[in-house]
This record gives sequence, structure tokens and C-alpha cells, in this order.
Amino acid sequence: MTRPRLSYFDMPVSRGEECRLAFAIAGADFEDHRIARESWPAMKPTTPFGALPVLEVPGHSPIAQSNAILTYIGRRYGAHPTDLVEAARHEAVMAHVEDLRATLTHAGRNADEATKQRAREHIATSIIPAWAGYVEAQIGDGPFFAGELPLVVDVKLYMGMRSFRRGVIDHIPTTVFDAFPKLIRLYDAVETWPAVQAWITR
Repeated sequence: MTRPRLSYFDMPVSRGEECRLAFAIAGADFEDHRIARESWPAMKPTTPFGALPVLEVPGHSPIAQSNAILTYIGRRYGAHPTDLVEAARHEAVMAHVEDLRATLTHAGRNADEATKQRAREHIATSIIPAWAGYVEAQIGDGPFFAGELPLVVDVKLYMGMRSFRRGVIDHIPTTVFDAFPKLIRLYDAVETWPAVQAWITR
């Protein structure tokens, strides 16, 4: 292995896809190692935490957890702040995305459809507006989180919002972020960035 290898399921979603997009915006070569579902049970015990994505860098132990992988990619290829305080601010926003994902995962889990619907509607009317407001207050003049170029925090936010905006999440309207113009601007800027478009349409 002579280049980084990113392992994730063979689907363009969630934490794996945001790491792929981070490589794309950085213009960095990597091996896109896609795992078939049927291969995962045998592979799972070999990963650091029994989960994907996992990044293997030649000569080093594997790196797990998407935010750690994103931070490595950003630092290695110039897509993350070098200032320690600014970097920490970006990393806090990435953790904020994980908070939203955790909330969604547990909303109505193992419940009947009516209970799940109530939980998701609560997220749409209460949790997401509060979540988005905190991020909106920290975005600058744009179009991206910290200026004119996309960084790893931008692909994290983009992927954190994408399933909602594409209508993948039951009982949550696609307009749930429309009251937050800076977030919408960021989302659109990432989606139309040439490297991202090239990756999505490859």
C-alpha cells in the first residue's frame, strides 16, 4: 500500500462519504476501498472500534472515527485550519454534526410508526432549528464556513444536512433548514464545488 486507503461500505452516504469528499476537495489521491455488506462481519473485529470508516496510512496503525479521519485529511492536505483555536472551533462543529446524528438515530428506535413519527416531528420543529441556529451563528461571510474555500468542516456539515434535504428521513420536511440562509448557502456551495460535483457524478 503506497497511498491512504479509506474503507467504508459501498454506498455514497454518511461518515464514509464525507471522508471521500474530504479527499476530493483536497485533491488528494487515495484508495476508495468499498466493503460489501456480506464481508463486514468478518472484517468488523479487525477494525479499531468495530465500525467504519477506517483510514489506513502507510506505515501507521489504522485511524478510526470519521472526525479523526477528517481532521487528519484536513491537516495533511491543507483543508483544516493551522491555527489551534480556529481548528478547535471547526472540530467542535464537526462534533455538533455527530450530536444531531445521534439524536436522529435514537428517535423512535424500536417503536411503532406513530411513536417514531412523533419523535421525528419533534426533531424537525425543535431539535433541528436549535442545532442549526448554533451553527448559523458561527458561519462567516461565506460561501463556506470560514471563507471562500471548502474545508473538511464544510463536507461534514454538507453530509450532515444532505439526507434531510433530499427527503431521505421520514417525517422531517426537506425545508427544515430553509430558515437558515448561511447553512443553505454553505450546502449549495459544497454541492456545486467542482471537485465535489466530479466525485458525485463520476
